[in-house]
Amino acid sequence: MRDWLRREPVVLVRGLGARLWDDEGREYLDANSSIWTNLHGHSHPRIVGAIRSQLGKVAHVSALGFANEPASRFAAELIDAARGPGRDGRKLAKVFYSDDGSTAIETALKLAYEYARRTGPKSGKPRFLSVRGGYHGDTIGAVSLGHIDLFHKAYQGLLFRADAVMAPYCYRCPYNRAPADRRDARLGRKCAWECVDQVANKLSKARSRGRPYAAFVVEPRIQGAAGMIPQPDGWLSRVAALVRSHGALLVTDEVMTGFGRAGGRGILASQAEGVTPDLAALAKGITGGTLPMAATLATRRVFDAFLGEYSEFKTFFHGHSYTANPLGAAAGRASLALLRAKAGTLARERLAVRMDEQLERLWTHPNVGDIRRVGLVAGVELVRDWRTKVPYALEEQAGIRVCAGMAKRGVLTRAIGNVVVLMPPYCTTRAELARMVDAMEESIREEFGARSV
Repeated sequence: MRDWLRREPVVLVRGLGARLWDDEGREYLDANSSIWTNLHGHSHPRIVGAIRSQLGKVAHVSALGFANEPASRFAAELIDAARGPGRDGRKLAKVFYSDDGSTAIETALKLAYEYARRTGPKSGKPRFLSVRGGYHGDTIGAVSLGHIDLFHKAYQGLLFRADAVMAPYCYRCPYNRAPADRRDARLGRKCAWECVDQVANKLSKARSRGRPYAAFVVEPRIQGAAGMIPQPDGWLSRVAALVRSHGALLVTDEVMTGFGRAGGRGILASQAEGVTPDLAALAKGITGGTLPMAATLATRRVFDAFLGEYSEFKTFFHGHSYTANPLGAAAGRASLALLRAKAGTLARERLAVRMDEQLERLWTHPNVGDIRRVGLVAGVELVRDWRTKVPYALEEQAGIRVCAGMAKRGVLTRAIGNVVVLMPPYCTTRAELARMVDAMEESIREEFGARSV
């Protein structure tokens, strides 16, 4: 907070495509899509037009006992887009709207909790399992599911307990199973999936004690706030099968990974592994980075647990004033149409290839320990020396310093500890992407010296 007060903030006043301008006329590239929300670029005419058109009809109406056309149509389109190539026979069928990623997770948490109470063993309150390093939002239930002490420890007295399993952090695998570093083929041994075994053991012990988990909550394919930690291919499908075999629900936090950000052609990252969750939380990119909105998708089986006569009071007692906001739904429909268009799919795939090509040159710097990319999410982990993998202390602000150097060069992004994030809008051109990586490379060399491996 003191660091913030010591300087004048960059006041952003205008945006177009992947570019932003401040109140002094300086131009920047938006290299983290305005905190991971902006999919198609700023001021996209299709989305702006949809919002303007809806604004001329009605801006907001209550969803408590009423419906509106944009939200109803958007819900049907979300469900259609989420069907995907699931191999487990499950289908998402219903949508509950809320305001942001935290509230989408809170909705999923309360649905899973009450579903377990109504359908599972009556042996104490339902419990949850999640992944170490997980981050699921800032509301109390979402914080309870998280396992990042820096963010969550201060609120321990407010939280319920959620158990944790290790993250499949291949670069720092405690079993030394990491894939061989491209700069030293001697590193790493063949993976034996010990990280999956931990999930199996946790589920089995809970079940044997008569207190099975209500749900397993996971960011699919890549953990965001943990430091852009990707999951190896096959991890999610293996874990999903274990969760189902023990009778728990699978909840995917697609707040960052959804809408094509973590790759694949569907709107859910979990679809890339043929996995269909029982509950999925969507936010961030849902309106293309224009308006706050979120959605929790549920299977028919979960939905049906809340059906009953009025006198049974089985309804889902939960809601928000701006639930199913028509403006947000109109923006979401326009964004989803752009996302599902063939041209949009091909553009994302080309951009992912170009990111690999541009990031390749960073491997030559001795303070770059790892470069991780899943879809259009990339994280560059800074270390004292690539051979030892020793991290910088958070107090040294290694990532923050690099991002400050990038801002001086007209590129805006944020670091997660020692990891510098690159998450460009889908409209980013080849030249703009090159500028983003140029700025990162120059800033790393400025901060840590110009040596090469």
